[in-house]
Amino acid sequence: MSDDFTPDQKRYLEGFMSGMQSARTARGLGPLGGTPGTSGSGKPSGPDKEHLEAQAKTVAAGGKLAEQEKWKAAEHPFDAYARFKDQANAGLYPKPDDNFRWRYHGLFYVAPAQNSYMCRLRIPNGILKAWQFAGVADLADTLCGPYAHVTTRANLQVREIPAQNAPLLLEGLADLGLTAKGSGADNIRNVTGSATAGIDPHELLDTRPHARAWHHHILNDRSLYGLPRKFNVAFDGAGSIATLEDTNDIGFQAIEVMEGGSFEGAAVEPGVWYRLALGGITGHRDLARDTGVIVAPSDAVAVADAIVRVFTASGNRTDRAKSRLKYVLDSWGFETFLSAVEEKLGRRLVRLDTTFVKPRPVYDRLAHTGVHPQLQPGLNWVGVALPVGKLTVQQMRVIAAIANSCGDGDIRLTVWQNLLISGVPDDKVEDVVANLEAIGLSTETSILRAGLIACTGATGCKFAAAHTKEDALAIAAHCEPRLTLDTPVNIHLTGCHNSCAQHYIGDLGLIGAKVPVSEEGDTVPGYHIFVGGGFGVEGGIGREFRTDVKAEDAPALVEAILRTWQTHRAAPDESFVAFARRHEIAALQALVAETGESA
Repeated sequence: MSDDFTPDQKRYLEGFMSGMQSARTARGLGPLGGTPGTSGSGKPSGPDKEHLEAQAKTVAAGGKLAEQEKWKAAEHPFDAYARFKDQANAGLYPKPDDNFRWRYHGLFYVAPAQNSYMCRLRIPNGILKAWQFAGVADLADTLCGPYAHVTTRANLQVREIPAQNAPLLLEGLADLGLTAKGSGADNIRNVTGSATAGIDPHELLDTRPHARAWHHHILNDRSLYGLPRKFNVAFDGAGSIATLEDTNDIGFQAIEVMEGGSFEGAAVEPGVWYRLALGGITGHRDLARDTGVIVAPSDAVAVADAIVRVFTASGNRTDRAKSRLKYVLDSWGFETFLSAVEEKLGRRLVRLDTTFVKPRPVYDRLAHTGVHPQLQPGLNWVGVALPVGKLTVQQMRVIAAIANSCGDGDIRLTVWQNLLISGVPDDKVEDVVANLEAIGLSTETSILRAGLIACTGATGCKFAAAHTKEDALAIAAHCEPRLTLDTPVNIHLTGCHNSCAQHYIGDLGLIGAKVPVSEEGDTVPGYHIFVGGGFGVEGGIGREFRTDVKAEDAPALVEAILRTWQTHRAAPDESFVAFARRHEIAALQALVAETGESA
């Protein structure tokens, strides 16, 4: 057992492990930690050793384990697949402990919103082949609701999965070379990367090999499952489309290092590196912060692994609200945390002053829709506008056929809840546009709809306080005939404080709320509204503008806010975020009340 335990703690931990093993034996379960399990003294061993030690250390220090930690210790989800299949064959849905465990396999039981499972896939860098995309459509058509959602992690979700179909779906995904393993619960979620990686004339770095390497590193190391809480990692290559890496626990940001920089007396080689940002969790009002560390792209996986292992050992396993990486960083400070990472790595991390780093390119906030020339002459990527991320299986099959016949066969999902068809020759662009229009989709959309983001909402999520996707479309339908936007604006609607749609970074952010409508406590769905959030070079957390807005009143209020910006901006090109940030909230509220909505 680790030398940082005192003799008394070691004896306590051995007793804890022995007691936990006795509880497992009573349930007919095997030894802790898998094979070879615990040692004869009850000390944890095997692939789950780091997590079991962290749990035991929490208890030894007088803390209590969260219920989810007890469930993980009692039976590892990857050891329970046969029991999961027995449940499914009997048509049974899980109780809370198994609902948590099955999320390790990518399945979420979402009752009471829907009496069924939702499945979230893993698609590294958001890129999959057209035949895989069509295969997911076939699985959804036969085993799930006949549709899919593109998520804000450049991923796919399928929903309305009956209990008995759940194993068939997971095994069908495996047949397609896809997986959902670890896409839920306390694990490293889908690995995001630049949507235009390898095809973008403006990018500094192709993120695909690094996202893919990290994806397979996770899949093939069980010790990277069962963290104190979920964990997000993103690779941004500084291309045209933002990856939102600053909303992740680890953000690798491609930068160009100039000559003249040094670290500890040695010259830092000029060229493209990743700058390391840590601690993003926008639902807790924090963006990832620059650490001053730069990482050679070939070293990114090793550095990410060390960061995760320090978090595994030090994250809070008692209070789920304080168990993300942000809270370790807040408690320790960045330098102490980085020192622990360096100890895990066995070497120093390179630090470099920003003086020797070129400014990062500005994103094109509309590059995820429409037709754009690629790095490769004569080829284009075509951004397909999806209504708040939803696709029918029929649309998915046609998109796959288009990608095969007119593109390079890749489907590229984006964090903006849409997708790109890449490798389209100039003379095939019109065919692509026509075929998309034939299935009710388009490459073009209004500026407002291009920046409209919404989570699943109350239709399919038990935590959501409002029907976000439906309300987002209502906002668009109300505003478009009344306003013409000439500058990009992002409007994010999220249903609850899990902030899946990242409302705090929207120009306008709406978070679901139960709005009181009587003294007896009756409520209706609605929102709290925030303004002035941003990402990248405009990174910042939105400020609360108004609370308890009924969902039915939200479209008119959004219109009034946008109209106020257009009427009172300092110059025609002043962005909404710049306008919002130069006003105190009270002054902005007064302007909106004065300007109002259209008649």
